[in-house]
Amino acid sequence: MAETRPYVSWELMNAFMVDAFVGYGVPREDAEICADVLLESDRRGIESHGCNRFKPIYIDRIVKGTLLPVTKIEIVKETPTTVVMDAHNGMGMVASHKMMQMLIEKAKAYGMAGGAIRNSTHYGIAGYWTTMASKEGMIGVTGTNARPSIAPTFGVENMMGTNPLTFALPTDEEFPFCIDCATSIVQRGKIEYYARNGKPTPAGMVISKDGTAMTDSEEILKALVNGSAALAPLGGIGEEMAGYKGYGYAAVVEILSAALSGGQFMKALTGVSADGKPQMYHLGHFFFVVDPDAFMGREEFKRTAGDICRALRASQKAPGCDRIYTAGEKEYLCWLDRKDKGVPVGETVQKEIIEIRDALKLPYTFDFEKKA
Repeated sequence: MAETRPYVSWELMNAFMVDAFVGYGVPREDAEICADVLLESDRRGIESHGCNRFKPIYIDRIVKGTLLPVTKIEIVKETPTTVVMDAHNGMGMVASHKMMQMLIEKAKAYGMAGGAIRNSTHYGIAGYWTTMASKEGMIGVTGTNARPSIAPTFGVENMMGTNPLTFALPTDEEFPFCIDCATSIVQRGKIEYYARNGKPTPAGMVISKDGTAMTDSEEILKALVNGSAALAPLGGIGEEMAGYKGYGYAAVVEILSAALSGGQFMKALTGVSADGKPQMYHLGHFFFVVDPDAFMGREEFKRTAGDICRALRASQKAPGCDRIYTAGEKEYLCWLDRKDKGVPVGETVQKEIIEIRDALKLPYTFDFEKKA
């Protein structure tokens, strides 16, 4: 479908978001990291984690006090190949950026490195962090726990977060192989996107406490918070479509995110206290970086990875299908389409941008504003 939303240039949106973050107390250097992570989502077409989340997930939480604008990173433990950090409820994106910088350098020296962060907050698209590694010719792996929303197989109670398990592998092509997706059949951010655009959530993705499907996106978001609905794991409900596989991988992410960092997990991550008041989220993340030079070499790895991707795309197509994609390809194509156009912004995001601009008295004018 042709894009009908107005565009805002990348440069203008970046400058605005940086100044807005600074206006709410984020140090400018940190604000630049946060804005870039959010805009990278929109560059890749992952709009559930881009500008759509700027106000409700970051600015609003700073205002509520459940996200601290200044990130005080504490190194809890460090070895030549590992790092454990405490983000002290600051910007998860800032702590994750520091973590990946450290792990990349350690992996260059020792071949592999791993790290974990506790007491963190939402760190944006997981693929941003793994791509930091792939840009250096290395393999990146990350995962994070989140507010409970996935029900275990044969259950209806939301116990684990959408818990992405993400890999980026360098190739000899213009883009890496990057698989970045939740271990639930749909992530909470996608439902937020449906709700903000007045769309229903497809049946079969969310179940209520009585086991029936829910499709009202607004009601689903409320039900996920109060615990009366849950997301199905990858594969779907029960065993028939192998939902136990998604459930199992979600549990892997939950365990690694909490156990490696010495952090909290599952019901402790709701962001709501026992008396119903907002509280810190205390999320955990884990990261691994592998340098192919410690194996058979970066160039050989990239060439083989590229050969595999090309062979997959060249394989026989199903009737009626024009092409086969490999992970990361659609995101790259989205960037090629948007790089000279800018960020497409819907009406809800437009209103939020204006609201933040006016509250901070920032000197910005956007093309989407109606002329008098």
